[in-house]
Amino acid sequence: MAGGLLSVEAARARLLAGVDPLGGETVALAAASGRVLAADLAATRTQPPFAASAMDGYALRADDAVAGRRLAVIGTAPAGRAFDGPVGPGACVRIFTGAPVPEGADTILIQENARVVAEGVIEVVEPVASGRHIRAVGLDFRAGDVLIGAGTRLDWRAVSLAAAMNHATLPVRRRPRVAVLATGDELVPPGTEPGPDQIVASNAFGVLAMVEAEGGFGIDLGIAADTEAAIAEKIGAALAAEADILVTLGGASVGDLDLVQKTLGGAGMDLGFWKIAMRPGKPLMFGTLGPMRVLGLPGNPVSGLVCALLFLKPLLKALLGLAPAIEPEEPAVLAAPLPANDSRQDYLRATFEPGGAVPPQVRPVDLQDSSMLSRLTRADCLIVRAPGAAPAAAGERCRIIRF
Repeated sequence: MAGGLLSVEAARARLLAGVDPLGGETVALAAASGRVLAADLAATRTQPPFAASAMDGYALRADDAVAGRRLAVIGTAPAGRAFDGPVGPGACVRIFTGAPVPEGADTILIQENARVVAEGVIEVVEPVASGRHIRAVGLDFRAGDVLIGAGTRLDWRAVSLAAAMNHATLPVRRRPRVAVLATGDELVPPGTEPGPDQIVASNAFGVLAMVEAEGGFGIDLGIAADTEAAIAEKIGAALAAEADILVTLGGASVGDLDLVQKTLGGAGMDLGFWKIAMRPGKPLMFGTLGPMRVLGLPGNPVSGLVCALLFLKPLLKALLGLAPAIEPEEPAVLAAPLPANDSRQDYLRATFEPGGAVPPQVRPVDLQDSSMLSRLTRADCLIVRAPGAAPAAAGERCRIIRF
């Protein structure tokens, strides 16, 4: 605790305590990209299921693959249709990539190393060893092999592999349903003309984009006015939508118009924590309302989005069964000095210096005000400064979280 504030580590521990991955559902292979596999996936077939040619050319016996030797072409094996019959001494079969290797043949003479000397006759130009250009049975995988483990987020490679394993549908985790609510009379939606004392709402769209990027399903609840009735109506909409998480933006502090926590409490929310020893993002709230988790993010744009990165993203990953849930930190080198830090853990927006040094050199952006989205968008990472950190000179090591 710092001045009665919960540490970031303690807050995340409370947030993730007892979180079990969501249940599974079955989706079509074509809809599986980006989803998280809910169970180990085993191959239903062997690949390749037969010895197959890896090249266009001629299937023959290695004993006959001698430069200058002439061979009779006794048939053709295109992909998808095997040659019916054995290949004996002095014979070969015209074969194409992917076709089964005929009985008796034990090597492939690629077409560039064969010369057609007459109708149905070729001459070996370059010798070839036994087994060359042949893909053995099960070279890639065999039936029963577990090739994709539970908890894998399915990318284009995994989806392609699942198709080769002959799976038309896949068991995946249900996508966490995240309702996002912005609050405040000062907010108007993008594309409308703000009044003289209003601003355009931005946080919700960044949070919804993060939810979708991390495998969740976003539900935009819009903007609630600064009244308990308006906020209560939106809370009811989140419950009706069976949201797993309700994210509120703003209104969770202690001002006369900060009504979110009060309204949630009136609806029966069990408060888990409030106020974190961090910058930006001190007025962070977490609780549960029935089966729904509630995460109250600060209203300042940078504060809200940094807190979403540090708290909402790990919660989404935990619900999806992804590990590690918490954003990893990595070493970096300061390109500019930093003053001593106070009692709150600081997350400074920073950019990488050109040159690709390892570990990277990082420079804090010029202004760290929590309202400045342009600086956040320009940044490559967050420099993590521990509470009470001493002044740091340029060239000293630090810890960062990449965006």
